[in-house]
Amino acid sequence: MTVVWINGAFGAGKTTTARELIELIPNSALFDPEVIGGALTHLLPPKRLAEVGDFQDLPIWRRLVVDTAAAMLAELGGTLVVPMTLLRQEYRDEIFGGLAARRITVHHLLLAPAETILRERIAGRAIPPDLPDGEIRTRQWSYDHIEPYRAALASWLTADAHPVDTSDLTPYETAVRIADAVGSGAVPVCDIVQTPEPTAETLAAGVLLFDEHDRVLLVDPTYKPGWEFPGGVVERGEAPARAGMREVAEETGIRLQEVPRLLVVDWERPAPPGFGGLRLLFDGGRLEPGQASQVLLPGPELRAWRFATEEEAAAMLPPVRYERLRWALRARERGTALYLEAGVPLG
Repeated sequence: MTVVWINGAFGAGKTTTARELIELIPNSALFDPEVIGGALTHLLPPKRLAEVGDFQDLPIWRRLVVDTAAAMLAELGGTLVVPMTLLRQEYRDEIFGGLAARRITVHHLLLAPAETILRERIAGRAIPPDLPDGEIRTRQWSYDHIEPYRAALASWLTADAHPVDTSDLTPYETAVRIADAVGSGAVPVCDIVQTPEPTAETLAAGVLLFDEHDRVLLVDPTYKPGWEFPGGVVERGEAPARAGMREVAEETGIRLQEVPRLLVVDWERPAPPGFGGLRLLFDGGRLEPGQASQVLLPGPELRAWRFATEEEAAAMLPPVRYERLRWALRARERGTALYLEAGVPLG
């Protein structure tokens, strides 16, 4: 199962190109994530919708895009062509990582006309006549997102996606180029972690590593939102502490010489679509200054790393992970281990 994701600025011609492309790629279908945004206007309270300026900022939108794409491919098979602007790398990583977790390969393409051409196309874009003030608002939305598009090009988008200069191409000619590039292998499959979705409760082990200021090492995974501790799921027949050591080596390049001490056992309750399970945190100790400066991110699973104070971690971690960290730090101070249920200590 394959997704051909057509990225680009608003007004770059993604949807028109996608309609041409499904005529060129055998056994393909069109999925426009805009329909998810439209559906959310009927599903979420107006107060929640008013809290965000863009549907993409809603976690439910990103989750439904992944789930809908996977469901369509399970029903239809073949290739799904998805025309959708993604300018925030963390959203790209979350969505593509979710697809990869379902063993769906993604080819990422970027329609990149010259900015003068892009502005001309936005100015000439057809606007639904029944939308009040539609022309002004829709065109202004596209113009307002040119600068974020420029920023994405300068930081990550150009290196991540296969660019197609559409300045002098019709939508059909663009579609032909994309079909040829995907079919010939010129557009590689996105290099992103493929972590299978759990089908039952899991046991996971994380390791806390500290610098000389007792700041804790956090990593930013590409396949889920929010920062995290180095660690991962314990494999069948593997000791949890050893699993944590293995994950630290794989994710950061740091090889711990001693088995880390247990700080926290936390039971994470099931929260669909997740199954929950036991989450263990271990104390990997304080890194030497030389070690701390040589942290590596060897694979595509992690986008970044940094050392953070407890206060900084509160703003970086999802609430459940922060509570786990908070109590792990208290356990470290006291030289003990704590049992938690959903982040709350018991006993």
